[in-house]
Amino acid sequence: MPEICLLGTGGMMPLKDRFLTGLYAEFNGKAVLIDCGEGMQVAFGKHGLKMSRIEAIFITHAHADHITGLPGLLLSLGNASDREKIDIYFPEKAGFTIKSLLYACGGLPFDVWLHGLPEDSGSSVKLTDIDPLLTVNAVPLKHSVPCLGYSLVLDKKPVFAPEKAKELGVPVEFWKRLHSGESVTLDDGRVINQEDVTAEKRKSLKISYVTDTLPIEEIVGFVKNSDLLVCEGMYGDREKKKSMNEKGHMLMQDACEIAVKSGSERLWLTHYSPAEKSPEIYEEELKNIFENTVISCDGMKISL
Repeated sequence: MPEICLLGTGGMMPLKDRFLTGLYAEFNGKAVLIDCGEGMQVAFGKHGLKMSRIEAIFITHAHADHITGLPGLLLSLGNASDREKIDIYFPEKAGFTIKSLLYACGGLPFDVWLHGLPEDSGSSVKLTDIDPLLTVNAVPLKHSVPCLGYSLVLDKKPVFAPEKAKELGVPVEFWKRLHSGESVTLDDGRVINQEDVTAEKRKSLKISYVTDTLPIEEIVGFVKNSDLLVCEGMYGDREKKKSMNEKGHMLMQDACEIAVKSGSERLWLTHYSPAEKSPEIYEEELKNIFENTVISCDGMKISL
């Protein structure tokens, strides 16, 4: 089952009790990291997570609080793990900034593979090295620079139906291959597919991460039916709505409304302004909008 941890919940600059926003998602011992602000490797140590498990990094956009931790993290990985490569995904126009940051690393003992993603349309990446059933989807957001939101979707194998296999005369030695998605050919020439011997498909697990954006309508459809929605909430003071819109950010209330409209199961707020010292004071109001709202804090974890 996926293990999720919010490495940090802060925006703009790290505080002594709040790291910058970052999401860690582990699948069967291999992990994805979304965003990497300064000092991210320190957050890993504080929250008891292993950097060596990271196989892919996804960057939302090229602002300092989301990318300047890359050199430190990569250098730490070079000292702490034996690997051949790591993949980094980002909005296409962020490529120059990320390449520039990599110069600060000197020579790394592994390859860094860079992948620019479209900024004006959705895209998908299959992470088969982590899990054959894991896909990361991206959607363009609306910020002051090109920015992407991400959804991690883990499909589930359909339930194997042995009675269907027996009825079709499929030998037991083929069952495992069929359940894994392969097709098999029987001695009589019949081709049996996975859907012939399984029950209906089970609901996928979906973790969505949306930050540094106006609350545009496209987000609702993109994060629809998320098991966990991690979403920006810079402030809880409604009087800051106009100034946040001008800067390409959203309020906590905006995030709650997105959670309601999208039918998400639970909402974790993140990316608090450094000036928002006590976001928990808005909890009652926010739960009145969306009951399963969590005023998240650094190190918060969940198993899905």
